[in-house]
Amino acid sequence: MNVGVIGAGSMGSVHAAAWRQCGATLAGIHAQDHPAAVELARREGTAAFESLDALLESSDVIDVCAPTHLHRQFTEIAAKAGKHVICEKPIALTTLDGEAMIRACEQAGVRLFIAMVVRFFPQYQRAWEVVKSGGIGPPSVARFSRISYPPSGRGDNWFADEARSGGMLLDLMIHDFDAARWFSGEVKRVYAQRAPYPAGDAREYALVTLHHANGSLSLVEGGWAGPPGLFRTGFEVAGPGGVVEWSSDAPPSVLAFLDETKGGPAAVGLPPAALGTDPYALEIAHVHAALESGAPFAVTPHDALQAVRIALAARESSKSGQPVKLSPNTLEVQP
Repeated sequence: MNVGVIGAGSMGSVHAAAWRQCGATLAGIHAQDHPAAVELARREGTAAFESLDALLESSDVIDVCAPTHLHRQFTEIAAKAGKHVICEKPIALTTLDGEAMIRACEQAGVRLFIAMVVRFFPQYQRAWEVVKSGGIGPPSVARFSRISYPPSGRGDNWFADEARSGGMLLDLMIHDFDAARWFSGEVKRVYAQRAPYPAGDAREYALVTLHHANGSLSLVEGGWAGPPGLFRTGFEVAGPGGVVEWSSDAPPSVLAFLDETKGGPAAVGLPPAALGTDPYALEIAHVHAALESGAPFAVTPHDALQAVRIALAARESSKSGQPVKLSPNTLEVQP
């Protein structure tokens, strides 16, 4: 399997290293910043291509790690060339673009994987196993938090441009919108509030309440609001039978507190599950194995598209001050 990577920034570097580790052949790197592509190719022992066509000719799989506003463009080009596509999250800036990407790959007969990497973090996987096995009963209330510092980018800081990155709600909080839906099911209504920072201040902070179709609630906190170097995340999911929780500030284990009356002990510490393992390497190894075997991906393009719909609803709610209802095809502001 020959893999070509588009993009030589942070995620391009991470994905390139992960492909090499899983045994695929790294065919080369292509990026608008060609000197960055040359440097990344040097580190990974591969080639840097100035021509996208040359990268396509050398590759069976294309991994799109370019800025979000370019995802649709590169996915459609790769699909038309008959290449399987891996694409960084979020799938796109809009649901229309995301649907077009899915349609392009389906029509070309190639596979599309969106890199929602939080599903491959051992802590989240272990907690999901507890929830799906019925360990706490049906989730009633969940909380997710992800606080970082404003990204500075490399050279041109496209993260700071909402028209290109989608902003913090779409770029950062997309992980926890996906996790909330993964744990508690489809979302039917979204209400969001954003902190009012002064004009020109790069910081962002938001609280988003998700009403799930099954009646449960998720509270999602996100922010590009911390001091440089900070990245803090965590979750807790509660049901009638107990709570499963984890925080990046806590020791490296996931704890499940189960109701003794339900047949479980008062507290169960789950195994560390090789928490030193790189989740990006786990993600790429999963994709590599699924492409070789034809097995389904753990995250579908539909999952990624639904996470974008939640993020866009949160943005609309934060602007209108009103809850937003998610209907099958449109975002509708609920009076």
